Amino acid sequence: MTRGIFVTGTDTGVGKTVAACALIHALRAKGVAAHPFKPIAAGAVEREGNWINEDTHALIGAAQLDRSVAGLVTPVLLREPMAPHIAAGREGKTLTLDPVRAAFDRINGFFVVAEGVGGFRVPLSDSLDTVDLCRALGLPVVLVVGMRLGCLNHALLTADAIAASGMPFFGWIANSVGREMLAADENVSTLESRLDAPLLGRLPYRDRPDPGELASFLDVSTLL
Repeated sequence: MTRGIFVTGTDTGVGKTVAACALIHALRAKGVAAHPFKPIAAGAVEREGNWINEDTHALIGAAQLDRSVAGLVTPVLLREPMAPHIAAGREGKTLTLDPVRAAFDRINGFFVVAEGVGGFRVPLSDSLDTVDLCRALGLPVVLVVGMRLGCLNHALLTADAIAASGMPFFGWIANSVGREMLAADENVSTLESRLDAPLLGRLPYRDRPDPGELASFLDVSTLL
């Protein structure tokens, strides 16, 4: 069994965290000890005197872990919700992958569900982007496709970027980000015929997504 997966998206706002949480629930239902990893996060809120990213909080909850592991789950936390290299620059920092590798090495004996930042080619510094992050972790990719107008182009371009990175493409998830999408079934069928990876499931739209409920729409058997 691979050590984990790297969850990326076709864009920001496509439900990557909801999908990652649902994957954690689905893996746990199969008896897999899944551990979240959101190595770089931009945007922090204060909870009980500590700063945490909302996505990190959701991922920890999905894995039923104590919030004390937040620093391990997200070793690089930036305060402002914007492109990471810009947020880091405003804090007088230059992002490197050293703290990411150190934290990742401490997560032993688990199937790691790592969530990237935004899409697959988000800048992290003048010389790094999230492709380098994925390569540093050495995890195969699961792509979350936000099902909306333009998703075909975004998904196919992202698949090309994954192929160019040299990282394995293990599967994709069709996530309904709105109540209705014209020709949704036809769009999914088009992607099934063109993406060189299996469809792991279609997540229906929910006003308040419950990752535990959405896990039932995923088939994670090909990931194990």
